[in-house]
Amino acid sequence: MTAPTTPAPATATARGDRSAATTLQRLSQASVDRHFDAYLDVDWDSAGKRFDLEDPGWTLPSWDPLARTAWYQALPPRDQHALALARYASMVKIGWQFENVLQRGLLYRSLHLPDDDPSLRYVQHEIAEETQHTLMFQEFVRRCPVKADGIPWPGTTLAALFVVPLARRAPAAFFVNVLGGEDPVDFAQRRLLRDTGAHPLLEQIMRIHVAEEARHLSYARLHLSRAVPKLGPLGRLFIGILLPIVMGTMARMMLLPTPGVMRRHHVPRPVRKEAYTSPEAHQLLRDSVAKPRALARELGLMTPVTKRVWKALGVYAED
Repeated sequence: MTAPTTPAPATATARGDRSAATTLQRLSQASVDRHFDAYLDVDWDSAGKRFDLEDPGWTLPSWDPLARTAWYQALPPRDQHALALARYASMVKIGWQFENVLQRGLLYRSLHLPDDDPSLRYVQHEIAEETQHTLMFQEFVRRCPVKADGIPWPGTTLAALFVVPLARRAPAAFFVNVLGGEDPVDFAQRRLLRDTGAHPLLEQIMRIHVAEEARHLSYARLHLSRAVPKLGPLGRLFIGILLPIVMGTMARMMLLPTPGVMRRHHVPRPVRKEAYTSPEAHQLLRDSVAKPRALARELGLMTPVTKRVWKALGVYAED
């Protein structure tokens, strides 16, 4: 008589696959339960939410390095509001352009995912949400009475040529770029929401964006946490070096004023240097990428070699 066989215990890979599928199902359901429309859920024309350069709600937050300077504090209120609006509108426009690249990458990725891949449904939810974000951001820029700067054309061209194809050909590198575009701005928006006195329109837009970006960041981290351990030594070294380069570059792009804003609002060069070479400015950059830095440590990507890159980009901290 043959003894009954005992099913083999689930492998770590199988357990990881089930856990990932459960997470993706939860993220997809959350997209169904809580999602927003750029025109139905934002009160663009309600009292108190219009663009007005006399409105004291349009000011830089106290933690912005430029807001700490005596030069900014001595500006007439209307000039302070115009400069703050230009900063916010430029951040929003850069966010719109980044999400355009993200959507194209996710569309390319979804085209090649198997029908039974649990990522497929979630990726399509994220594409739909990013579409609403781009509508919301572009409407903000369109209505804004001051000029907004975006990513210079070489940046958008390079993104289209190199970042979008990574979504299928090297997805770990693609999702590193996703974290670079989303983590610093998520940090800034959450910090703004913790402050009091943010303009009601800006606050409403940020609350919508933060709520949905939490899912998008979770998906990017989930992918990296599963993909990076499967890479060989060279692949891990590449991702380990790419991560601080992307985070250092994108944090500056998202959190610091563009040269165009500085010129049009006549910020003197000594004031720029005072604001953005200050210890507070360096700390702001380091704080904005704390979560990706923690992920690098979790995935074993913070090595003596890669730590030097984090330090060279000014975004390293011991945490």
